[in-house]
Amino acid sequence: MEDRYKILIIDDEEVVLDACTQILEGGHYEMATAMDGAHGLGLIPEFRPDLVFVDLKMPGLSGFEVLEKIRDVDPTIVAIVITGYATVNSAVDSMKKGAFDFLPKPFTPDELRLITRRGLEKRRLVLETIALRREKEMLREHFAAIVSHELKSPLNAVQQSLFALGVELSGQLTAEQRNRLERCQSRVDDLLQLIHTWLRVISRDIGKLRENFRPVSVPAAIAKAIESVQPHALRKDVALQASAEEPLSPVLGDEGTLVEALVNLIGNAVKYSRVGSQVLVKAEEREASVLISVADTGVGIAKEDLPFIFEDFYRGQSGGVETGSGLGLALTRRIVEAHQGAMAVESEPGQGSTFVIRLPAFKPLILESDALAESQTGGIR
Repeated sequence: MEDRYKILIIDDEEVVLDACTQILEGGHYEMATAMDGAHGLGLIPEFRPDLVFVDLKMPGLSGFEVLEKIRDVDPTIVAIVITGYATVNSAVDSMKKGAFDFLPKPFTPDELRLITRRGLEKRRLVLETIALRREKEMLREHFAAIVSHELKSPLNAVQQSLFALGVELSGQLTAEQRNRLERCQSRVDDLLQLIHTWLRVISRDIGKLRENFRPVSVPAAIAKAIESVQPHALRKDVALQASAEEPLSPVLGDEGTLVEALVNLIGNAVKYSRVGSQVLVKAEEREASVLISVADTGVGIAKEDLPFIFEDFYRGQSGGVETGSGLGLALTRRIVEAHQGAMAVESEPGQGSTFVIRLPAFKPLILESDALAESQTGGIR
């Protein structure tokens, strides 16, 4: 048997309660009524309604107060305002306090049934979204366990065995055999690095980075990232150019992960660039923010892919160039968000892409005593 939706009606007019109950009773709903806000709120913990109709003008608690308290108790409950004093302002105020819709009095039975169906559909979608989010989190946790124990451990064993073989057979291997062994070691290293990236992406502890935040020089972080990507760029004959305006405020963060985020962006730019092209990395300060842009003139990103490129494991059309795991941008986004920053991208297929990281500029406060000392010594400390 299907669970029946529960509907609570809060109105100080008994005729309205009776009319709503009679109109909706044929819909196989479980109904409850209350003639004031306090009584209605008292029914919610036990009755656990899916949908609540609330009159705005009631003695005691007003409908606006009831809406706020419903949202505090359970924000998934769908609330619909019914009132004989319908105005645009009251409708807007109701929506601000969590109401889903607005039904002015007098209303017809069909209007009540229609808005009820819409409200319950909204409730169903909200609950499904929550369930899907929980399922996704469970999948992430299970995937982390599988990756960590079922894949990482045997690959570590393979890596150690290959290293031991290389040492034991170092004087017996031909050049071709040595190359094969080195390729095997390299592929295992790549797999372990990929697993490490997976675990970083699905970890929910990335926010703990903030515990060790320090002022970070953006030009220094860019230089380290370019140094890491440079071998790949040289092999592909892609020029890496960096510029930073002066003076440039530092950012508060973790240098290691910021460099990792930049390596992901610059590495992607090289990966999707054409041979002989260039990648431009630029840092500038605008309106209390430090902007870091990475621009290329490569294959670009299709418009239908743009909304999804920062999602885990998403890989769009690569235009025939090398592809990745679909994790680099997801990890970069999480690192940037952990630093209270944001990311944006502009791209045109065939013309290239520009990724922009916006981070809060770090402005250390100068204590009053320090400022006085500086003024007395002409700024020499």
